[in-house]
Amino acid sequence: MTTPAPEHLPVAIIGGGQAGLSLSHYLQQRGIEHLVIEKSSPLHTWRTQRWDSFCLVTPNWQCKLPGWEYAGPDPHGFMKKDEIVAWLEGFVRHVNPPLRSGVTVQRVAPRAGGGFEIATSQGGFTADQVVVASGGYHLPIIPRLAERLPAGLLQIHSEQYRSPQALPPGKVLVVGNGQSGAQIAEDLHLAGRQVILATGDAPRCARFYRGKDVVDWLADMGYYDMPVHEHPLREGVRDNTNHYVTGRDGGRDIDLRKFAAEGMELYGLLTGLEGDTLLFNPDLRANLDHADRIYNGINASIDKYIDRMGIAAPPPSVYTPVWEPDAERTRLNLREAGIGAVVWCIGFQPDFGWLDVPVFNGRGHPGHVRGVTRQPGLYFLGLPWLHTWGSGRFSGVARDALYLAEQIEARCAPAASVDEAMAESLLS
Repeated sequence: MTTPAPEHLPVAIIGGGQAGLSLSHYLQQRGIEHLVIEKSSPLHTWRTQRWDSFCLVTPNWQCKLPGWEYAGPDPHGFMKKDEIVAWLEGFVRHVNPPLRSGVTVQRVAPRAGGGFEIATSQGGFTADQVVVASGGYHLPIIPRLAERLPAGLLQIHSEQYRSPQALPPGKVLVVGNGQSGAQIAEDLHLAGRQVILATGDAPRCARFYRGKDVVDWLADMGYYDMPVHEHPLREGVRDNTNHYVTGRDGGRDIDLRKFAAEGMELYGLLTGLEGDTLLFNPDLRANLDHADRIYNGINASIDKYIDRMGIAAPPPSVYTPVWEPDAERTRLNLREAGIGAVVWCIGFQPDFGWLDVPVFNGRGHPGHVRGVTRQPGLYFLGLPWLHTWGSGRFSGVARDALYLAEQIEARCAPAASVDEAMAESLLS
């Protein structure tokens, strides 16, 4: 029995989120045949991996997908989860991509003679070019010490958190104070739950400063247009923790010191476990001071910009602490503290084990320049700081997708020129 030849694709886009759909939009404009391969369904993570009160931390005006910018009544507001999903559903209809949903890509590898072989849960494909648009947040990070916590203690990752009411009685230990950890701790705190927050060195920023959203100031200053190779940290900025702030209730700062003054218990970095006792570094004060230095430093850069441009604005200010830890607590007994649940908010790690192509560094991250790898015809899209701050966000993915569409088109052009030349010679 003859095995049918695998379906051939000029371009395969792996991932049907906003990045893959943005590229599909531009490829359709250029008449380039392609297929978007999505393991679940478009917008799956937005529907299933966000908590009930989730909202954007960047203002709505930054939602600028290709041909689908935010057009609602509140450009300086922050869309809530259901509004985000509805807006993205409109984008899916707008793009109307060639899509295969429910297809898991199991392996991508170069094939002899050029292009790629793609093995999936629903058969094989070949492709001239492949774009990996599946993002970089694949595997939730949970430390090994979690295996030794009491068996009856509920443990969830931030992607599984939904609401304070969904957790069992008792105090809630939130581990990690990056963007998700700080917002989840706030959600629990506002609901009247007793929260214990294990902090790290996450930075924070102001929501509003000198009459405008800090995002608006940074946009005016050109920060969001800065390419990664011009950033002081270069590619190292891709490892940075996001600044914590919130768009909730119209937007505000997240001040952990204020929460502590209201009863939230703060600890330093969680480092270990002895029996039922958690161990922490004595670095809470240092973590809070570090976050405040970043906060004040961003505001100071805005001050310099205002002075340089001669902008009329309310006077400058400096944040001063509203609470200080009286001692560094380094031990916490889970049972004595009455902890009923743990929410791990220490991020994700990438999982590109299915991509059998030599483009990765020793940490499992792809090497690329603006999404273009050294493997001819292989690209990445939608990664944090792929090119600019907005690369992994609604604000910058369109620019990155357009750039890759141009690279893909250019790679198609030589073959197209040869075909046209052959056709002309046959007709002459």
